[in-house]
Amino acid sequence: IYFAMLRALRRRWESYKYRFVPWIALNLRHKRRTLRFVPEGSKDKIISDEDVLQTLLKMFKALFVNDLTRQKPLLSLLPEVQSKYLEIPVAQPKTSTAIGDCQKSQITFNAEEVLFNTLGFSIVRRRSSLVSAGTGVFVTRGFVPKRTVVAMYPGTVYENYEPIFFQSIGNPFIFRCIDGVLIDGNDRGISKAVYRSCSKRDQLGPLKMNDVSWIVAAAQNPLAVGQYVNNCSEDRAANVCYQEFDIPECFPVEFKQYLPNVSYSHEVQRPLRVVVLVALRDIGPGEELFFQLLHNHQLNLKSQQWNSFGPLRCLHRIHAWSSDASVAIGSQQHSLENANNLE
Repeated sequence: IYFAMLRALRRRWESYKYRFVPWIALNLRHKRRTLRFVPEGSKDKIISDEDVLQTLLKMFKALFVNDLTRQKPLLSLLPEVQSKYLEIPVAQPKTSTAIGDCQKSQITFNAEEVLFNTLGFSIVRRRSSLVSAGTGVFVTRGFVPKRTVVAMYPGTVYENYEPIFFQSIGNPFIFRCIDGVLIDGNDRGISKAVYRSCSKRDQLGPLKMNDVSWIVAAAQNPLAVGQYVNNCSEDRAANVCYQEFDIPECFPVEFKQYLPNVSYSHEVQRPLRVVVLVALRDIGPGEELFFQLLHNHQLNLKSQQWNSFGPLRCLHRIHAWSSDASVAIGSQQHSLENANNLE
């Protein structure tokens, strides 16, 4: 009974602590936080948007075809989509299943195998080779050619005027785009609840507009591990870089279920922002992925600003988030209550 009471008390505290001002102040003071972002000098992209689009389409189509049996509810609602996959040749399986009325055999691979069979490499999360760096991302099989999309940065996409104060507390997974758009790639706590809530909001029956599986252990999109790629060090040179990409309106609706991003606001009239990681050189099996934030003097300056001012003041300084902090916090509390209700 005693332990049950402690567990119940802990659950209550986990949901309440973000409203407890002393806890917030203590965490702002003692928890270090970093801000990942694309430098403004990186206007020139490593690869073209068309190359990014074609890679995503190729990968998502392979995932979709690999899982056609589970797509029956979606295909039944979208005959024009179903017609595109009736005559697709499928590899001979080790174990086969029937696909709808066409009675074709299909081999079912796990997501990592689909990635390897499609792009020629596979990546996984595991303990980083850097001391005290936590989780990292490694190439386990195959070969990643230079200028290849190797991962995606998942998370909730915030416009530069939208509230993200509570989500940013102790959160090392906030990514800032060149235009001030923020992506929260944290798969725990409030960030997880907000992402799941926004995803359910956008879902239309069986038609999912984004992927929620990256917030659990087994993601259906194996590329959605970019938030765990660590910063390079003196003896670990960067081998990938960030590149922004806006999903075009013509993006196939059946592939949106694999996009690991969702807009925080349903009213945003702009394409969905995603961030991909692109290989700067050839990467072989066993290598860990590392990115480089900025040149050293720029990194030190931004790190000092972020750690000194805390997330609210830093966001206010960089993005002119709000002239009244209480308005931002009040709006955030209202958003959290909505997220809890939807959850």
